[in-house]
Amino acid sequence: MTFEPVEIITGNYNEGLLLIADHAMRHLPDEYGRLGLPDHEFERHIAYDIGVENVTRYLAAMMNVPAVMARFSRLLIDPNRGEDDPTLIRQLYDGAVITGNYPLASDERERRLDRYYRPFRDAVRDCAKRCEAQGACVIISVHSFTPVMGTKPRPWHVGLLWDKDDRVFKHLQAGLQADASLIIGDNEPYDGALHGDTMHEEGTKPGRAHLLIEIRQDLIAEDAGALEWAKRLAPLLLDLNRDADLHTFRHYGSRTD
Repeated sequence: MTFEPVEIITGNYNEGLLLIADHAMRHLPDEYGRLGLPDHEFERHIAYDIGVENVTRYLAAMMNVPAVMARFSRLLIDPNRGEDDPTLIRQLYDGAVITGNYPLASDERERRLDRYYRPFRDAVRDCAKRCEAQGACVIISVHSFTPVMGTKPRPWHVGLLWDKDDRVFKHLQAGLQADASLIIGDNEPYDGALHGDTMHEEGTKPGRAHLLIEIRQDLIAEDAGALEWAKRLAPLLLDLNRDADLHTFRHYGSRTD
């Protein structure tokens, strides 16, 4: 059976929203086995973003908007990295040695790019253009992060990551701040400016409004938590094009870097 690298959830492109989930799943094509790793490593964040698949599915259903999800584990190849990024295909990740990625011949690297990475990026681009054809298009990338990095706890419940364009960030930040119990990260726990990542290529460079949302994994690891966060985010995201002026989220200019 042919391995499908991408899942596209259909939705109403007229809503002006496109969801992206680069690290939603942890599947591997049969030919790669487990890349030399024991099964338990695929329960960890190194293989996928825990909870993101459910959050994305709930959001897409609640808002009736399209979503593009990569089906393959980022241990095979990371669709949220530039092709020249040294972490594109990891050989060591948070203490795990991925023997199936070492040594890696140049033709195998190209094979993974052609069969998995590029079909995902192409699907994102095609869906973004379809969305954009209806008017304004806001791209929302959904990710999750670990509650602890090394020995340091991460206090944020959610992080909002952005680069040059803060329009969607300001809207979501204001909406989430209505809940005083939430700790909201502004470009925490990561910086939103990552050259070559999906948001850089399909948001920053072409000038589309966008935001990367990072939710702490312990809050969405169970289905109930994923549903709760989808219910929290869906109204705020729909407000982007329903209550805000549409022109606000049209192209802001493009970059070539």
